[in-house]
Amino acid sequence: MDWFDTHRYTIGIVVGVTFGVLARMNMLRTDYRQYPTYPHGKIIHISLGVIAAGLGAVVVPALLDKNYTAVTFLSLAAQQFRDVRNMERQSLSKIDELELVPRGAAYIEGIAMVFEGRNYLVIFTSFLASLFSIWFAWYWGIVAALFSIWIANYFKSGKNLETIADIEQVPIRLDGPDLFVGSIFIMNVGLEDSRQKIQEHGLGFLVKPKSRNDRVTLANLGQRQAILHDISTLFGVYRDEGEPSLLPMAKLDMNTGTLGLLLLPQEKNAEKTFIALHRVPILESAVRKPSEAGVNKRKEA
Repeated sequence: MDWFDTHRYTIGIVVGVTFGVLARMNMLRTDYRQYPTYPHGKIIHISLGVIAAGLGAVVVPALLDKNYTAVTFLSLAAQQFRDVRNMERQSLSKIDELELVPRGAAYIEGIAMVFEGRNYLVIFTSFLASLFSIWFAWYWGIVAALFSIWIANYFKSGKNLETIADIEQVPIRLDGPDLFVGSIFIMNVGLEDSRQKIQEHGLGFLVKPKSRNDRVTLANLGQRQAILHDISTLFGVYRDEGEPSLLPMAKLDMNTGTLGLLLLPQEKNAEKTFIALHRVPILESAVRKPSEAGVNKRKEA
């Protein structure tokens, strides 16, 4: 027992760093978007997670020893993680130039923001683990760390398209050169060969917003591009460079706010595409809540 009391700072730091790194690894998964890349992209982010975990764990002994000036190094950490955000933004922007269906600036900014924010969640986890290990006992530090990881898991996932809209598959209709998804006009297709390819490989969906706020979110160009990119990543896209008539598109019905989707997957499977659409993430930058504005809450006289 005396040994634990003598080395409580060391134990606290070890517990904090260990669970901080575990929290970062838990939040770092390469999915169908293949980002971060494996293994080098993961190595970079795990290394940054170790740094964040160390900062969060060491700050507790510094505060308990009243060494308040040592806490100022957290400002350096904030600058470091802002640089991480800039690095991700620049890397993804360069990659996006080579995509047949780009992510778009809003999607890229959202990914960059996530990578910065998750380092702060690592600091939070390691800080709590270290604090409880030093104040109480090492096993309470583990309990606090597990609770922190649960909180981090809660914050790492956002809303999906199914939470803000109803999705319906509809036929693609060609009226001469005019292409419609349901009743929504998408574009004019001049070449007969392109029209045949669209009829053969195309899928049409209507995304109907559930509320006034959701209607504004779906109207966001960045959110529309994110939908097209995600589906094209999952199922491929039937086009090559220099074929603008075979580009997946999303057009808005100005009267109802319904979004018409023209998709051209390599793997044409309406059922799988329908399921995947429900799971498309909602971009934080696309979310709008006009109903919360004071002018919209004011009752008419």
